[in-house]
Amino acid sequence: MQAATTNPSGEGPRVALFVTCLVNVMRPAIAECARDLLVAAGCRVEVPLRQTCCGQPNFNSGDREGGKALARHQIEVLEGYDYVVAPSGSCVGSLRHDAGTALADDPVWGERARRLAARTHEIVGFLHDVLGFRPAPPAHRATATYHPTCSGLRELGLRDQPKALLGRIPDLEWVPLPEAETCCGFGGTFCVKYPAIANAVVEEKARCVESTGAELLIGGDLGCLMNMAGKLQRRGSPVRVFHTVEALAGRLDGPALGEPSA
Repeated sequence: MQAATTNPSGEGPRVALFVTCLVNVMRPAIAECARDLLVAAGCRVEVPLRQTCCGQPNFNSGDREGGKALARHQIEVLEGYDYVVAPSGSCVGSLRHDAGTALADDPVWGERARRLAARTHEIVGFLHDVLGFRPAPPAHRATATYHPTCSGLRELGLRDQPKALLGRIPDLEWVPLPEAETCCGFGGTFCVKYPAIANAVVEEKARCVESTGAELLIGGDLGCLMNMAGKLQRRGSPVRVFHTVEALAGRLDGPALGEPSA
């Protein structure tokens, strides 16, 4: 996604959209939807082109020095904004917690990391809790179920906010997901290190999704969504998978994850 400044009126908070690696490479439409929602909420949105990985894979793999280097880089790139917003709970969790923990012993970088963490938000939590923004998505007649990601739930406290905003989509019937708060098996580098365990976990998650009879599966982290979409497709399931911001921005009529682009 290219650098962009929107809502150039000079009013509203200046927000850096942290696109995330997976979104940039695998599903840039998510970044476009995030931008559109932030603009609708009155923000001035910029996409800093020097942003890189949040460092989560490094920290998860024990590369503490590599993670610290990435954390310092992100702080330099992002600390000039009123807020930093990303469509990923896991990346926000890394910017909020991993960076600060790793740099805690450095009196300068530790303080800069804490200040950035206080201004960094997952997009649904930001729209709901910080801005009080309630989007008005277009109607979409379908049944849907929602998977709350582990990072969103356990690191960021995103439990009711996604449902509150998604519940505004007219004609979308929501059905509960059994074992909704159980991990999908992705877990960042976990699925690479322990593929057999990860596959067994996502197999069970796919069965739970299919048991709802829902046509759509919605969630807030692309890694988790790719994991579940891939398993559902390998099982021959008709369930279509979308990111939360795609649903809120009215993109449910477009290609779902794993489907060819129009």
